[in-house]
Amino acid sequence: MDITRIREDFPILGQKVYGKPLVYLDNAATTQKPLCVIDAVSNAYRNVNANVHRGVHFLSQQATERMEAARETVRRFIGAGSTEEVIFTRGTTESINLVASSFAKAFLKSGDEVLVSEMEHHSNIVPWQLLAERVGFKLLAIPVTADGLLDMEAFRNMFTERTKLVSVAHVSNVLGTVNPVREIVQTAHGHGVPVLIDGAQSVPHLPVNVRELDADFYAFSGHKVYGPTGIGVLYGKRELLEKMPPYQGGGEMIAHVSFEGTTFNELPFKFEAGTPDYIGAVALAEALDYLSAIGMEAVDRRERQLCSYALDAMGAIPDIRIIGNASDRCGVVSFLLGDIHPSDVGILLDKLGIAVRTGHHCAEPLMRRFGIPGTVRASLAIYNTEAEIDALVAGIDRIRKMF
Repeated sequence: MDITRIREDFPILGQKVYGKPLVYLDNAATTQKPLCVIDAVSNAYRNVNANVHRGVHFLSQQATERMEAARETVRRFIGAGSTEEVIFTRGTTESINLVASSFAKAFLKSGDEVLVSEMEHHSNIVPWQLLAERVGFKLLAIPVTADGLLDMEAFRNMFTERTKLVSVAHVSNVLGTVNPVREIVQTAHGHGVPVLIDGAQSVPHLPVNVRELDADFYAFSGHKVYGPTGIGVLYGKRELLEKMPPYQGGGEMIAHVSFEGTTFNELPFKFEAGTPDYIGAVALAEALDYLSAIGMEAVDRRERQLCSYALDAMGAIPDIRIIGNASDRCGVVSFLLGDIHPSDVGILLDKLGIAVRTGHHCAEPLMRRFGIPGTVRASLAIYNTEAEIDALVAGIDRIRKMF
């Protein structure tokens, strides 16, 4: 893989920060964008900007065709069976909120139970908490082991006749743990329980096929997979989506409206109220095509090599504590350095041109599980290099000696 050529596709990587070459290691928060994605946004606004699905004029038809072609690109990329099962949202957070709201209205009642895990992002905890307060169901957390793995034995023992849904991350945004989602889905389906998978940290790094996983719902964000902000995807099995009521009301999601009653549009438009981000959808498709041209197996292989290199190099630093010890890991290395506050480490690394994330990473329950206030997180992407890992290691060691 020609990393030098790939890096040339990302113009932001050529800049300097405080006079130092930028080392961007905050990819779990958002990835940088290749020129083809930037150009796709510009081209769409310059040449085919018109509201979709509602116009008979040329530009509207062109914009509609591009958006629906983008939906097909997403379908193909994640292995969905039909574009009717691909819903455009604002991102993973809205996708999860959509499922939480609509699934609760259709299937949940007081006394029911929903299973999440201790390693979830807040966006896969808080929506369920808000609904639990209104509906009266219980939210239960699958425990996480000291190595940063889901306790699968505990998970299997949590099912009762009240269990109605499991919602878990494919990859932890803190630990990099790749969860055994196939086993999770098989176990849940054995009890007749559907599964929602948060794929925000997996789709950019791993080959994903929702039908092979047999996922009932799968969510991811465009901005974490080299696409633009403000666009995301919810995949849902047709038989479930058809039973769920609309998430929001407005234009496009209707078939007919009268004051006597309203009938709703067919899938996927039933869940896409209002003017969609058709520009974002087209640019997201460009990002997915970019990754497809590289090959997701090649992306996975390269990033695992880089993660292994980082773990070995960082593990040799005195006084460092790497959080999590999963053998199946991708994308993320979270750590603490002696008694130095994570924010201090992050600020000092920034002065060296190294961008990392510090804090609880929207995963406070996981921080409490490990008894820590937060971590420093270095997260990887296809354009990162061993030289950048070396710069990170040198920076961490320099900070350690300062303190």
